[in-house]
Amino acid sequence: MTDPVFFAPSRRYTAGEVANLTGAVLADSSQSHISIAALAPANEGGEHALVFVDGRRNFALMQSLKAAAVLCPTEFASKAPAGVAVLVHPRPQQAFAMVGRLLFPTAATPGPMTGETGISPHAHVDATAHIEAGAVIEAGAVIGPRVSIGSGTVVAPHAVIGYSCQIGRDGYVGPGASVQYALIGNRVIIHGGARIGQDGFGFVAGAKGPERVPQIGRVVIQDDVEIGSNTTVDRGAMSDTIIGQGTKIDNLVQIAHNVRIGRNCIIAGLSGISGSVTVGDNVTMGGGVGLADHLTIGTGAKLAARSGFMSNVPAGEIWGGYPAQPMAEAMREIAALRRLARARKSGEGGNG
Repeated sequence: MTDPVFFAPSRRYTAGEVANLTGAVLADSSQSHISIAALAPANEGGEHALVFVDGRRNFALMQSLKAAAVLCPTEFASKAPAGVAVLVHPRPQQAFAMVGRLLFPTAATPGPMTGETGISPHAHVDATAHIEAGAVIEAGAVIGPRVSIGSGTVVAPHAVIGYSCQIGRDGYVGPGASVQYALIGNRVIIHGGARIGQDGFGFVAGAKGPERVPQIGRVVIQDDVEIGSNTTVDRGAMSDTIIGQGTKIDNLVQIAHNVRIGRNCIIAGLSGISGSVTVGDNVTMGGGVGLADHLTIGTGAKLAARSGFMSNVPAGEIWGGYPAQPMAEAMREIAALRRLARARKSGEGGNG
């Protein structure tokens, strides 16, 4: 059996072209013709491969590079082996990502799984749905009454779009995903298995046990959002759940009812955001972060992985720990505990 190639480069680029596209400076202009047709990590490289090296801990990689070209900061440029085109850039990883999107556009934006175009005869599309020309509805997809889907959007096999949902242009709804009670903007990517717009977890104590509180809000997802596989976004109870423009959400994230997330946030996998939390713009959450309900996370805050939050976080601050607190305080407490542990161990050894 042959080894399948899932992502082939769109074409070859020269080092000179990469410099022009990214704004990098080619250290040796005589190397502008060097051909680039692959991406690789710096410790692997390969023929025709572009790599990047950034950060002091990776400096040692420069001298052993085996690649066609390297993106790196100015201070690394002189350490590259002969024959490797050096592209000097202040943000090498960002430039590397840009080249990757050009080389492998199908990896950057999901496309139809079946290769179909238009509306598959094996999809179920309600007669009242409005599907713009250029949209792709693949086999097994279900499009409910009064749904609107914009041109360029792909709805993958076995995805379900519920009554009156609106999805903008050039988006993607992955295989097995479900979307209901939702308004979704342009260029939104929803990966396979995600659940958008299901009931929020709303119950009130009753005489015979918990009684459901009707969830009558919506989910509003603004332009350029990406939502990972098997992530869930509950609809609002009475107001809307809102995901701001440009926000990127990893796999296996839970976003509860009435949550409001700002623009350009990054939320890593296994995070859980309880009901009615407000998250400002440009917030970063590490993996496994947990937020109690009704909190406010200020603009630009950074939340460390595996931290549990029970109080508000001011704008621009870095918090971590369990329960979470300003990172400097958390680190001091950890250091103090280590000193106590060493002291106790030393004392026990002395008593032996």
